[in-house]
Amino acid sequence: MQKRGSASENKTETANAARALARSRRVGMLATALASDDSRPYASLVTYACDTDASPIFLFSTLADHTRNLAADARASLLIEDAGRRANPQTGPRLTLVGRIAPDEEPRLRRRFLALNPGAAMYAEFGDFRIYRMAIERAHWVGGFAQARWLESAAVLSAAAAAAAIGEVEPGAIAHMNTAHGETIGLYARQLLRRAGSGWRIVALDPDGCDLVRRATTFARLSFPQPVTDSTSLREAFLALAATARSGAAAS
Repeated sequence: MQKRGSASENKTETANAARALARSRRVGMLATALASDDSRPYASLVTYACDTDASPIFLFSTLADHTRNLAADARASLLIEDAGRRANPQTGPRLTLVGRIAPDEEPRLRRRFLALNPGAAMYAEFGDFRIYRMAIERAHWVGGFAQARWLESAAVLSAAAAAAAIGEVEPGAIAHMNTAHGETIGLYARQLLRRAGSGWRIVALDPDGCDLVRRATTFARLSFPQPVTDSTSLREAFLALAATARSGAAAS
């Protein structure tokens, strides 16, 4: 008889799935309170990127309604989903992040957002645009029909120490991989992700994996075998993925 996982194991699996969904998408539905209409709920489509700890990062214009709303009330929710294109959307996963959104001028966040949303570069330098970051307070996960639960922020976010360590080595590691191991990155895309084409590059790293881009328009998410915590485990993860990719290429 197959044993059911413990409650803690199930919670960890749910949290990992929620974080993986957030990291794999770049578009969500933002809900704010209308500053001009008695705080009525207001939803808007936004692009975002995840910080190394998985906190959402945004590039907002001060002229946008949602930005004016946040200036008056920083509370917000962000709905992220992989359900809309399914025959029955109720079977698809979705995640609602609940927290507060405020401006954050740390240069690293701007670089990360633009790496994952290169089309925003054409207006990112306009005077009315600023980078914002969401401080997640809790999250609501729905893994499919009748599979819902609330999660605390600590369960959804990557460990702070690991996120900081990977953030520190990220620029150098990306430059090294793209310069010295371009062929291996291509193997990652073709063998592990089944993505066609050449010219794949790594543009972002975090404890859970890395983001690949081809020609600034095609994105792919590559997960590590297990979360990394520092430069040593990051190198080991890339080596393990390379071995798997080369094994697959040899078999085919």
